[in-house]
Amino acid sequence: MKRVIIFRNGSQVDGKVILVTHSLEELLKTATQKFGYQAKKVFTSQGGEIDDIKLIRNDDILYITGDEPFIKIDQSNENIAPNVILTDHKKCTCSENISVPTTNTACSASNIHTHNHAACCSGAVGGQSQVLPDSQSQTDDEASKNALVPVQVNDDPEKKKLSGKLQNWVKLNVGGKLFTTTRSTLVSKEPTSMLARMFAEDSDYSLTPSDMDETGAYLIDRSPTYFEPILNYLRSGQLIYDTNVNPAGILQEARFFGIESLVQHIENVIARSGDIIPLTRRNVIKALITTPYKSELRFQGVNLAGSDLSRLDLRHINFKFACLHGCRMVGANLSFCCLERADLSHAVMESAQLVGVKMVCANLEGANLRCCNFEDSSGNRTNMEGVNLKGANLECSNMAGVNLRVATLKNANLKNCDLRAAVLAGADLEKCDLSGSDLHEANLRGANLKDAAFELMLTPLHMAQTIR
Repeated sequence: MKRVIIFRNGSQVDGKVILVTHSLEELLKTATQKFGYQAKKVFTSQGGEIDDIKLIRNDDILYITGDEPFIKIDQSNENIAPNVILTDHKKCTCSENISVPTTNTACSASNIHTHNHAACCSGAVGGQSQVLPDSQSQTDDEASKNALVPVQVNDDPEKKKLSGKLQNWVKLNVGGKLFTTTRSTLVSKEPTSMLARMFAEDSDYSLTPSDMDETGAYLIDRSPTYFEPILNYLRSGQLIYDTNVNPAGILQEARFFGIESLVQHIENVIARSGDIIPLTRRNVIKALITTPYKSELRFQGVNLAGSDLSRLDLRHINFKFACLHGCRMVGANLSFCCLERADLSHAVMESAQLVGVKMVCANLEGANLRCCNFEDSSGNRTNMEGVNLKGANLECSNMAGVNLRVATLKNANLKNCDLRAAVLAGADLEKCDLSGSDLHEANLRGANLKDAAFELMLTPLHMAQTIR
């Protein structure tokens, strides 16, 4: 890859060293970014226009122009100090009367650079120009035609400071709508994003900015409706958008611009909105009011996570595959409900009625089932086969005749429970606390009783209860 040194048209100061990429258009875009004005043509030092990237050699010195013609620098004026502006006396239309010096006194002045009619009249020189005094007048038209006038530049530090501040502001034309922001806003929050790479001054992974419109704003072909919340996020670090703005559109734009922290945030917002919002107590009560208690209310697969259903009559409801994670059902009547493969992890179900419930393969990990009633006087057994009760609290529950075959009760609390005639065959009771429980005629064949606690048992265990 080749590198070249580029200068403004007619200038030998403020040069930039850039890499030559794949096309001439990319070189012009880079020059536009470096110099702050629209670059359109590239010339050699002899004034030859370059129209093919293959013509550029390594370490070439090139001159960048806009709409103006190429300005050749007079190499004979080597004794002129660096900051003198050499102006064509005859063609210059500046309001000040410029005369031509003939002595070398003016040429030895400091703070000087080379300049001609086009640059002088276009106002390219910052600050006001002060014309050095002329030692003698010239009336010869031919002499004045080729005369060069050194003009000393008044470098105003306040104006330089103002110019530097203005360069920190960036105008963006997004889908026809103008946005004005600072370069630091685009770069500091997400340094690896597309916007940061477009406007970073010292980045190894910088991207060439897009084209500019007639006002000098960078053109970006995206939706301004969804870009505005992203820009506000880069400014404040908070995502704020109107209710009529679809968050899915913001997510799409955030992915396009590479705003990774915003992508994760907006995904969480979308996950909490729309159809997956959990049903509330009000929604459940409305359904209960309009349904006879003997009818089977279908809540299969619904999301009730975190809902408060305490003390409600929920008999005969189909909760199969439902999400009841963290649901509060203290004192609720869930008799004869279908809870197969339902997620009841960390649910609070103290003193709930669970007579005749079908809980095959349900997830009750970490659930609170203290003082619950599972026994049916009519003989209907609660089926909890294969249920996950890891770390669950079932203390003081009435679980006579409950089917807990191959259930997982590791680290579960079953203190003072009534487990008469319960089926615990193949169950995992490792580190389970069964202190004070009644296991009369309970089936423990094949159960894992490693480190299980059986203190203060009401009835002794018979060997036949544990042998297959």
